[in-house]
Formats: sequence, structure tokens, C-alpha cells
Amino acid sequence: MSIAMILFGSVGFFSERSGIPALELVFIRCICASLFLGLFWWLSGQLRRERWIPKEIMKILVCGVFLILNWVYFFKAIEESGVTVAISIYHLAPVIVMILGAFIYKERLTLIPLLAIIICFIGTLAISEINRTESFADFFSKGLIYGLLSALFYALLTLTGKGFKYASSYAITTIQVIFGALLLAPFIDLSLFENLTARNWLYILITGFVHTGIVFYLFFDSIRSLKTETIALLVFLDPLVAILMDIFITGFFPSPEQWIGIIAIFGGMALTLLPRRRAH
Repeated sequence: MSIAMILFGSVGFFSERSGIPALELVFIRCICASLFLGLFWWLSGQLRRERWIPKEIMKILVCGVFLILNWVYFFKAIEESGVTVAISIYHLAPVIVMILGAFIYKERLTLIPLLAIIICFIGTLAISEINRTESFADFFSKGLIYGLLSALFYALLTLTGKGFKYASSYAITTIQVIFGALLLAPFIDLSLFENLTARNWLYILITGFVHTGIVFYLFFDSIRSLKTETIALLVFLDPLVAILMDIFITGFFPSPEQWIGIIAIFGGMALTLLPRRRAH
């Protein structure tokens, strides 16, 4: 799980050097993950033991749509605002899950979740440097909107992806990435792949096989044997690696306001873990 989170934390660094836009990069990720995970699904023998329930397959496909939209908007956020800002806003997802869960399941928000929401909201304003924007429209930059959309679709994926009873992790992920490739295929501009360098292709294939195939395999292979609080804490390795790589390798350094925003968002996210820890 730790290796999976550290690897995924470097995905922004590689995506920025791939030389292709978000849509095409997600398409390649889906193709690579389909081959990698499909092979492991078949070699494990799980493919022959699957129980195919139509209602569950439909749910997997809906989750697949949310997964692909989450990826597309995440990489578009990186294109527009850089890795650190994009990944910080992206990690608002647990708070969005909490808000949507309260509406969908009619759950009452207690003091700690409400406090977490307020802190994360302040963090978002700080990361977007609202004090430096001249108008309300300027505040809602493309990078911010794409980051919020990626977090929203990740939250929807989390809420709809619970409770699969029959399909294995291999089945769920492989079907989702194959479906994603089919959905994206009509919108892909193949001419964008013509003038890529060998280095571009290296970054693309690493993003496809390592950050998608291997990370998914490690994630789902380990998640079954870990406690919820352990998983929740290890997830923090992802943004930590991303922000450190952005600072030390690409040379980006957040402004004082953005540092406040980053700390606020992850502080608010950490607050959401407190009720879970008590439950265990």
C-alpha cells in the first residue's frame, strides 16, 4: 500500500512530461491498465471463477464513468495549475463524500465534520489566492474548477463503489478501464502521438503501466488486509510525494497563502478521520 501511494504521488511529474493532453493520457492509461490487469486477472484464475450479476455489472460501469472523469479532470487541473495546487484540491474528495453522504443518506453532520468542511473551504480559498484576484470570475480559474470536478467525481466513485458482493477487485478494475478506453476512443486525436520523442513515450508508458497497472494491483492486493485507519493514513503519502517532487524537481514553490491552503486542506482531511478511529 505504501509503495502504491508513493508511486501514485509521482504521477503528476510524469504526466507533465508526457507531451500529450489529459484526454489522450487517460486513454493510454486505460489501454495499459487493461492489458496489465487483464493479464493478472487471467493468470490468477479469478476470471474463470467470476459470478456475473447484471445489476452489479451496471454499477461497475457507472463507477467506470466516474473513474475516467476523475482522471481526465485531475490531469487537466495539473495542466492548468500545476501538481501541488491540483493534488491539494483533489484531496477535498473525502470532505465532498461527507457532504454528499449527509444529503443522500440523510445523515446529520456533527461538529467535527462541519469544522473539517469549513477548514477545507478556507484552504481552497487560500490555495487559489483569493486575496490576489481582482474579481469573483478570476478566482474560479480553470485549474480550480478542474480540481474541484476531479474531487467531485472521485467522491461519487467512492459513494457508488461501495458494496460490491460478487465481482473480484480484478473484475471491477479491468472492466472499468476497458470501458473507459471504449468511451474515450471517439474523442482521441491520434495526430497528437505523431511527433512524440522517445522520452515522451517513456513517460507515457510509465504512467500507463506503473501508475495505473502496478499501482492498482498493489492497492487492491493490499487493501483487503489493512485496517481502515491504516489505509486513511497511508493515503497521505500520495500528496506528500507529489508536493515534494514539485518543489525539489520542478522548482515550483507555493506562496505563503498556498502553504496555508495546503496545510488547511490536509488538516481538515485529517479531522475527518477522527470519528472513524473512534469507531474502531
